[in-house]
Amino acid sequence: MPTTRQSHLSESRKVKTGGIRRAFFVGRLRWGMLALVFAATALNYIDRAALGILQPVLSSSMGWTAMDYANINFWFQAGYAVGYLLQGTLIDRLGVKRVYFAAVLCWSVATGAHALTTSVAGFTLCRLVLGLAEGANYPSGVKVARLWFPAGERAIATGIFNAGTHVGAIITPLLLPVILLVLGWQAVFIVIAFCGLLWAAVWARHYFDPQKHPTISQLELTYIQGGSEPPAPRVSIYQILAMRGTWAFAIAFTLTAPVFWFYLYWLPPYLYQHYSLGISVNQIGVPLIVIYCAADAGSIGGGFLSSFLITRGMQPVPARLASMFLCALVAVSIVAADSGDLWTAVLAIAFGIAAGQAWISNLYCILMDYTPRHMVSTVFGFGGMCAAVGGMFMTQIVGYELTTTHNNFRLLFMCIPALYAVSLVWLLLMAPKRSVN
Repeated sequence: MPTTRQSHLSESRKVKTGGIRRAFFVGRLRWGMLALVFAATALNYIDRAALGILQPVLSSSMGWTAMDYANINFWFQAGYAVGYLLQGTLIDRLGVKRVYFAAVLCWSVATGAHALTTSVAGFTLCRLVLGLAEGANYPSGVKVARLWFPAGERAIATGIFNAGTHVGAIITPLLLPVILLVLGWQAVFIVIAFCGLLWAAVWARHYFDPQKHPTISQLELTYIQGGSEPPAPRVSIYQILAMRGTWAFAIAFTLTAPVFWFYLYWLPPYLYQHYSLGISVNQIGVPLIVIYCAADAGSIGGGFLSSFLITRGMQPVPARLASMFLCALVAVSIVAADSGDLWTAVLAIAFGIAAGQAWISNLYCILMDYTPRHMVSTVFGFGGMCAAVGGMFMTQIVGYELTTTHNNFRLLFMCIPALYAVSLVWLLLMAPKRSVN
């Protein structure tokens, strides 16, 4: 007669073979943990998007040039690069609960400090500290997805928490103009900081790893761990750097992650300058909402696509690569963004950003597929550091290009599809094809 554990394992296997929809009946606690990461990611990008939306107001009142704005973003990326590597390593060593809590606490204080400064130097310092703390967000999200979800659900989970990026970018043009009009730009940063502090309190009270969660059912725990590898000893950063998969992810992420940062930092100025839009929900808000809703659809849809291929018998890594090939094709639409018509440009950017976020969701999952769970945040942190360094140079290149060409975005839009193409070739050559679970 089967034991209780065997019964749970048998049911877990039935759910896995029954597809994504039946998996929800195993338990829903893991989706609650994912919701916390989703909310933090949204706050993370509200912090970032706020500066882009406020750029015309701050530039006018403080006399910023395009290079001043580029330099402020450069130092954010510098802090982000250090934060990615440092906190990715700390998450694997100290646990995601403690490190994520401390990071959100720190970045909320840094956000509030923006309200106390009126100079380029002051904003640069605030953005540097903000970047250092925000470097914990994605290593933490990837760690939670790796701990709480089996391989067949991981792309969907990653797509959902990554969609918090775009929800934050959607909320910003909806609420920020109202706060700006009623209370001034300083209040924008204070309100965002308060939301971050509130999230940190909720996280500290409600998040636990699966094995330590006081209310998780044995059935859900068995389902989550059904294909997981046994515990492994701690590894050094030198061993991680010697892994082929580390460099497969790091170079691919370096080439493509700065594309979304380009949209986040420079899309509002592009719409302001080329289409004479103002800071209001009706003018700048509606185009940005359309674009970031498309990004949400791409982030989640990309996860569903590769998960669908896995349920049809394809191995995880090839399923991700096949999905990314389709994303790279769709990303070509961005070349039509430099048109004379606002809504032609908006639709071209919407398709391009949707494809890009579907790509990123699958790229995160490739890393989780071939990296053991005890080192996934460290590997992700190293790759994120490389990408942030790439983003530092991206902001300088964009600032220089726009200064010398008098705000001509055409060449910048044309470079984006090429980055996805080169990255895909790199992954096809370097990514390990075997999944660890």
